[in-house]
Order: sequence, then structure tokens, then C-alpha cells
Amino acid sequence: MIKEEIRNGCRDGVPIALGYFSVSFSFGIMAMGGGLSIFQAALTSLTNMTSAGQFAGLQIIAAGGALLEMAVTQLIINLRYALMSLSLSQKLSGEVSMWQRLVIAFANTDEIFAVAMAHGKELTFPYMIGLQALPILGWTGGTACGAAAGSMLPAAVNSALSVALYGMFMAVVIPAAKKSRPVFFAVILAAFMSCVIYYLPVFSGISAGISIIICTVAAAAAGAAFFPVREEGGDG
Repeated sequence: MIKEEIRNGCRDGVPIALGYFSVSFSFGIMAMGGGLSIFQAALTSLTNMTSAGQFAGLQIIAAGGALLEMAVTQLIINLRYALMSLSLSQKLSGEVSMWQRLVIAFANTDEIFAVAMAHGKELTFPYMIGLQALPILGWTGGTACGAAAGSMLPAAVNSALSVALYGMFMAVVIPAAKKSRPVFFAVILAAFMSCVIYYLPVFSGISAGISIIICTVAAAAAGAAFFPVREEGGDG
């Protein structure tokens, strides 16, 4: 039973692992450009498992930002994982212990969460371990390979390949923005504020990390104010 659950989890995790490898390959290249070693880049992916958080963190490292900037930025960017974990916990088997839940929470990424929630059965610890194992290897291995390739490829090729990470963000954001007015509003507002902070001389003292925090919080707050989500059963 345990082996079968692990095998089913690994099977469901194969597509995620393949996608993670290609995306993290680009992150590895950018990490080398940001001054990290191959080991440091791979360790970053192994211990974080968050593309948006790692990208933002890399920008802060490259800019020489403060640790407080890094901590606040990661908290804001990755706060959604807390909500996803709360939702996922409702589908876990009652036999899953507290320490097993902590292990599962480590790699509860967007894609793993989506596959787990779509699973037709109650989620067991062996299944979740199988589901998360290959994506973790894919994410870490892709970063290491990208960092190794970045140390050997010409600068022009590295620059071209690094665009892939931006393409991934566009692929994630654009479909959601096309389907949702609130998401479209938040995306446009965040992009506009980012451009204002980057190009206007009056904001030249604001670092990349603080800029991300300002744009993220302001866009989210404006979206919540202009497009509030009404609770079911509420008035109006």
C-alpha cells in the first residue's frame, strides 16, 4: 500500500519535475550572473522551492540589499503558501502526523498544490512524498545544470537564455489577467508603480527589494479596495 501510494505520487509528479527543470535552468544561469557559485545556486533552489521568491531574492543579493529587505520580500511573495497549506491540510488523511505535515509543507508549491487538490482520494503521507520528490530533484537539478552551463556559455547566450524566466512569469500572469479584471488591474498597477520607482530620479534611493515590497503591497491593497470579494451568504 505504501509503495503503491509513493509510486502514484511519483507518477503524478513527473510533469511538474520536467517543467521545473526547464524553469530552474534559467534561474541557474541568472544566479551565476548574480555572483553565486554553482553550489550556492543549487542550495538556494533545494532549500526554497519558490521561483518568484528566488528571483526576487537574487535581485536583492545582486543589489547588495539588507537582510531585512530579503525577509520582508520573501514573506510577502510567499505568503500565499500559508493559505494553500491551510486548504491542503483539509484534504490530508487523519493519519498524517504533525511532523509529516511539516515535511509536506516544505514543498507545497503552486503546481504540487494544484495536483494534490485534484487527486481523487484522501492525501496520504507516502503519496505526498512521492508527488514532491521528483519536482524537488527537477528544481534543484535544473538550477545546478543551468549554473554549470552559465559558467561555460558565452555571455551573449547567457543573456538570451535568462529571458526564459521572464517568459515564465508572463505565461503565468497573462492568462489570469485576461480572465480576471481584479488581477489585470493589480498587474497593471504594480507594473506602472515599478516603472515610476525605477525611472524617476526622486526614487533613486529605493532599492530593488523595497521597490518589490511597495509595488506588491500597494497593488494588492488597491485591488482589494476596488474589487472586494463578497462572502457567501453576505448581504448585497
